[in-house]
Amino acid sequence: MSTLEPERGTGTGTLVEPTPQTSHGDGDHERFAHYVQKDKIMASALDGTPVVALCGKVWVPGRDPKKYPVCPMCKEIYESMSAGGDQGKGGDKK
Repeated sequence: MSTLEPERGTGTGTLVEPTPQTSHGDGDHERFAHYVQKDKIMASALDGTPVVALCGKVWVPGRDPKKYPVCPMCKEIYESMSAGGDQGKGGDKK
């Protein structure tokens, strides 16, 4: 029996709609500042379009990122991007 159809034979029924799942993880993404291209941040500020961080988080920026630690995944990806061609020139951090 479908949850959107009333029960037959009882005269009345209750429509039960599934609760949407709004959480896409454990919430750690909300505790960090994320790396995003500057031009994407500016566009988002002007027209309210969502941005995509290096780690994959999608959101509309609205908080001061200086108040939060940098996302470890974004930081790791950013460092690997900037160190890409500099392996013999001091790009290897320990």
